[in-house]
Amino acid sequence: MRTRRAALFGAAPLLALALVCSGCTQPSGSEAAGTGKRTTVPVAASGQPVAAPKPQAGLSEPDPASLPPGSIYRNPRNNRDEVVLADIRHTAVLIGDSQSEPEGSWPRSALAAVGYTVFYAGKSGTGFVAHNGSTGNYIDALQNGDWLLPYGTPPLIVVQGGGNDARQGADDARITENADRLLSALRSRYPGSRLLMIGTLSRGAANGGGRRAEVDALLGRIAGNAGIPFISVGDWVTRYDVAGDLMDGIHLAAPGHRKLAAVLTRRLSELGLAADDPES
Repeated sequence: MRTRRAALFGAAPLLALALVCSGCTQPSGSEAAGTGKRTTVPVAASGQPVAAPKPQAGLSEPDPASLPPGSIYRNPRNNRDEVVLADIRHTAVLIGDSQSEPEGSWPRSALAAVGYTVFYAGKSGTGFVAHNGSTGNYIDALQNGDWLLPYGTPPLIVVQGGGNDARQGADDARITENADRLLSALRSRYPGSRLLMIGTLSRGAANGGGRRAEVDALLGRIAGNAGIPFISVGDWVTRYDVAGDLMDGIHLAAPGHRKLAAVLTRRLSELGLAADDPES
């Protein structure tokens, strides 16, 4: 009798635990998947870079054609997060620094004037070697996801910069190495897109351009070796009389942006890089 009573008392806690857990159920796979949310980001129209979101594990990849503009899509071809745009066929991707970042900047305005919607993927204070502490240089930012590029095939990709490399004292070898790496990565990512490089805005070698003018000339040689068009802007400050429009000796006020936008618009058209050009 004592043995039977002990067995019954020993089974009581197990029975109680079974009764409590009988109401516990594990969510099904569809219920678990339903908790995931699609992430959207701005399309950088305000001049801010597109930041990389944290990936959501366990979610199946949707059809990018079904996603609203601004959604983030993990491209299985390159395993990169990319931004879905409303009209990639008429979009120019602009990688640049503080010369390009303002919404009314001369590079943005010129690209818009020749028919493109501009997608900005850069950050002030950065360059081919230069970084600003939170965002890496162009190639590092691309590889680390500091900013994202769009999904699909944009007709034109523009790389502008070099001023921060001059300011931070980057040497020719490092600028050349990183510029070559960037152009190679862009060609691999977008084999059907045209590439353009825009140099370093400066006063010109004969007018105190210094290292900025030297970097502009270097970028011209890099672009030539890569076989892509290059627009030198290494003497535009003096050639087009915008020195009086510089706010701090480097950055333009609105009138200067408008003047140089008109010049760049003409150069883009002359190079056959307008959005309605048959090759674009």
